[in-house]
Amino acid sequence: MPKMKTNRAAAKRFKITAKGKIKRRRANLRHILVNRTRKRKRHLGKPALVNKANERAIKAMLPYGVS
Repeated sequence: MPKMKTNRAAAKRFKITAKGKIKRRRANLRHILVNRTRKRKRHLGKPALVNKANERAIKAMLPYGVS
């Protein structure tokens, strides 16, 4: 059976942690930053985990756990 293809867009956006959870980048840190507080911008810079409801769909796009 041939290898499955990895969705390259998903591979660039998500990383799989050692425990199998999926790490993602937070939204809203690209432009119009004047209106956001320093604290909010600082927290948006930190990675977050993908919601359990979406984990299965993303793992399907990353068949070999691309990191």
